[in-house]
Amino acid sequence: MQIITYLTLTLTSFFWGGTFISGRILADSLPPASSSFLRFAIGSTCLLCMILFTEHKLPKPRISHYFPLFLLGLTGIFGYNIFFFTGLKYITAGRASLFIAFTPLTITLLAALFTSERLNIKQFGGILISLVGALLVVSNGQPQMLLDGAFGPGEKALLGCVVCWALYSIVGRSIMKTLSPLATACYSSFIGTLLLAVPAFKENLSYSLFTISPTDWLNLCYLGVFGTAIGFLLYNNGIKKIGAARAGVFVNLVPVFALLLSSLLLHETIQPMVLVGGFFILSGVTATNIAGR
Repeated sequence: MQIITYLTLTLTSFFWGGTFISGRILADSLPPASSSFLRFAIGSTCLLCMILFTEHKLPKPRISHYFPLFLLGLTGIFGYNIFFFTGLKYITAGRASLFIAFTPLTITLLAALFTSERLNIKQFGGILISLVGALLVVSNGQPQMLLDGAFGPGEKALLGCVVCWALYSIVGRSIMKTLSPLATACYSSFIGTLLLAVPAFKENLSYSLFTISPTDWLNLCYLGVFGTAIGFLLYNNGIKKIGAARAGVFVNLVPVFALLLSSLLLHETIQPMVLVGGFFILSGVTATNIAGR
C-alpha cells in the first residue's frame, strides 16, 4: 500500500531533520571528513547487519552496477557529507535545512535533463516560484547581499549538498530496478566510507578518536543508525515504490522537522524573510510535482 510508503518517507524526513541538529553540534568539535567517516562507518556496519538478517547474504552486484554504485557513494555519501558538515560550521541548523528544501526541485530539473521525464508550462511556473524562495533563503533574507558578493562558504557548501543528493536520487532510481534498496544503500555506504577514509585520516582522525566526548559519540550514533542506515533504506525503498521525483517531495518535510528541533534543542531563531523564502520553495516544489502528475 502506498500509504505505508508515505508514512515511512515522513519518518525518514523526521530522522533527517534531526541530522541537522547532530551535525551542528559535531561541527564545533570534529572536522567535516572525520565526522562523515565515523557516521558512515557506523551506518555501513548497521546496513550490513540488516542485510545479513533479512537476506542472509550480501547480493553480488552485476558488472553494470559497479559504476552507478561508485557514483552513489561519491555523490550521496562522500560529496554530500563533506558539504553538509562544512556548511554547518558556518550557518545555523535551521537555516541550513531550508537549503535542502531546494533538493526536490533540483531532482525534477535533473530528471528532465537526463531522463525521459519532461516539464510542462505549469511545472516551469512552480520552478520560478521556488527560485524566488531559494534567492531569499540563500541570501538570508537579503537578496542585495548576493549582488555585493556576500555569499559565504556555508551557503556554497549547502548548495553542494543539494546537487549531490539530487544526483544520488537520479542514479539510485536507475540502479534499483535490478538491485534491492537495502543492497544499494549498503554498497553505496561502504564505497562512500572508503572514499571518506583518506581525508578523514589526513585530519588526524586516529588521534581524534581518543578525544571524542560521549555526547559527540551519541550524535555520531544517531547519524549512523537513524540518519544513515534506517534513513537510506526507507528513502531508497520509497524511490523504488513511487519514483525519485515523488519520493523527493518528502524532503520538503526535512526543514519543517529541523526548524522545530533546532528551536527546541538548540534555541535557534531564524529571520522571517528566510521563512518566507522556505514557504516559496515548498509551494513551488509542490506545484511542480502536482503539475507533473
